[in-house]
Amino acid sequence: MIEKKKILALSGNTREQSTQKNLITAMKNLSSDFFTIALFDGLTDIPHFNPDLDTDQPPEQVTAFRQSLKEADGILICTPEYAMGVPGTLKNAIDWTVSSCEFSHKPTALITASSLGYKGHASLMETLRIIEAGVTNETQLVIPFIKTKISRECVITDENTRAEVKKLLEALSSLITNT
Repeated sequence: MIEKKKILALSGNTREQSTQKNLITAMKNLSSDFFTIALFDGLTDIPHFNPDLDTDQPPEQVTAFRQSLKEADGILICTPEYAMGVPGTLKNAIDWTVSSCEFSHKPTALITASSLGYKGHASLMETLRIIEAGVTNETQLVIPFIKTKISRECVITDENTRAEVKKLLEALSSLITNT
């Protein structure tokens, strides 16, 4: 039996019912043979980044987030573009990892699923590069007009999008195996 790899999913959309969370659920269903995908739902609990608090004993929410990242075999970020950039809650959480390096060389996939998403995606890619996240060209994807491509029942209804997502999941699996 193949041991499933543990993927920590981060949604840049903090709404309880969001298209990005639906996409994560769809991906969980598509990859259930080789991944266990768990959504980290504590992003809104992480305090605003403050270097004065980034000590040997940071706030407990930060410690929990960092520990979840460490325990994962890979990271899946699924985010909308917000005001042509990265949603603040997601960026704040990532900022807490700059000094502690949990993303450093960690196999990571980034999907920007929004109305358009290209500028937000580019912005987040710059952040992920600077913190040395293990993102490759094959583990990143922009899905424009996402609301027309996934159902509320968490099914990717667009065949091309489903194929691109499967390809990304396979690339993430390969990246984890070869890391």
